[in-house]
Amino acid sequence: MAISRTRARLERGPVALTAIAATALLALTACAPGGNAPVANDVKVSTELTSEDVVLTIADETGFPLTDDLAAEFTKQHPNVTFNVTRDTFQNLTAAAPKLLASDTPPDLIRLPTIGDTVQDGLIANLDPWAEAYGWDKWSEAQLAPLRVNEDGVRGSGSLYQLGLGYSITGIYMNKTHAATLGIDEVPTTIAELEEDLALAKDAGILPIMAGDLDGVVNFVVQAAMNQYNDPKEMMDWILNVPGATYDTPGNVKGADLVRSWADKGYFPSDINAIDYASFVSRFQAGEGLFTFNGNWAAADTQAKMGDNVDFFLVPTAEEGGKHVAMGAANSFSVAAGSKHLNEIVYFLNWIHTDEKARQIVTDVTGAAPGGDPAKAQPTVEPGSLIEKALEMSAVIGAENGQVDFMANATAGIYAGSIIPESQLLVTSQITGQEFVTKVQDFYAQELAG
Repeated sequence: MAISRTRARLERGPVALTAIAATALLALTACAPGGNAPVANDVKVSTELTSEDVVLTIADETGFPLTDDLAAEFTKQHPNVTFNVTRDTFQNLTAAAPKLLASDTPPDLIRLPTIGDTVQDGLIANLDPWAEAYGWDKWSEAQLAPLRVNEDGVRGSGSLYQLGLGYSITGIYMNKTHAATLGIDEVPTTIAELEEDLALAKDAGILPIMAGDLDGVVNFVVQAAMNQYNDPKEMMDWILNVPGATYDTPGNVKGADLVRSWADKGYFPSDINAIDYASFVSRFQAGEGLFTFNGNWAAADTQAKMGDNVDFFLVPTAEEGGKHVAMGAANSFSVAAGSKHLNEIVYFLNWIHTDEKARQIVTDVTGAAPGGDPAKAQPTVEPGSLIEKALEMSAVIGAENGQVDFMANATAGIYAGSIIPESQLLVTSQITGQEFVTKVQDFYAQELAG
């Protein structure tokens, strides 16, 4: 059955990658001469790489190979530096980070989506001395703000405690074969059109949304729905722990209620709470589901698995012509304050943003522009590829000021302690949108008070 409505196609003309970098991503400067500013553990800041043999350790998230690829290239260029990369799930890594950082042998670099109390507890390094030594004063402050923590422990301002390895953007992947079967020849541009497509898929016996919530990743769907009805600043204030900010807003409730209605209509897999991230990705890539909500980090692999049978687009707006809002954030990493290789690991971080091959790896693997000096040549991408579309999506979000962080990053414990269990109830029609929002806010308030 073909859809009779007429849709306005999203413009997908050429987008200059330099413009993307300027509007949506960090701009970093090239390496400056070595400095000698002291840091807390008496290490003197240097921007010159040691000639001694060094093994750098990285604790990263399962399913994200970027650090492996970057480490391999860095060692190829600097054979005296090798890496040991360990991985765990987002949930486990977030929960274990304070313990790992406080150990006698902390990882030199750790994927740290939630800063929590690590700054107040002195567990991660203040990067300000290196920012001065390397000349990072030209960085985009809008992108740096979520990576800063002030003296009161509030994110959004103060000293720099993290860097990003590329910047994520989230959206919806669409199986084009299923879409053609259903007569869908354009991506939806409003929530109403998206719901028309979901209903068509359900009626035709095609799973409308492939998603999983064993490890909480259905929240790509939940927050995407909330974003279309909520003020982005309200969500960001809450995520950054701005005093007085609340999760219990009409927009968040409306978005959560929408997801509950999708659960009621059978738009999710019946075994959704038994499906983890890797499984929902592979099942979608194998042809299960009309849509799946995911990030640009899956673009290259999804294209490799599905070829031209897949599209990628921004979550539709609530109203026709409205501004787009999407989750996006630095792929944030922190340096352990107890690292024995502070200068070396920061050199690696700076290299990621200044070396031509490293910058290309970031784009190839994550679908994101790598930051760096905007005057530098940008990575090449295949015309018409999902990565090119992801970069264009980033430019749209940057131009419309529609980027918000992931709500799972609000506090150290909120993802495992509240968002996962409550979302599991929401997507199986056991609680209402208001109940979901209230329970998450209550947990948040208790954690901040504790």
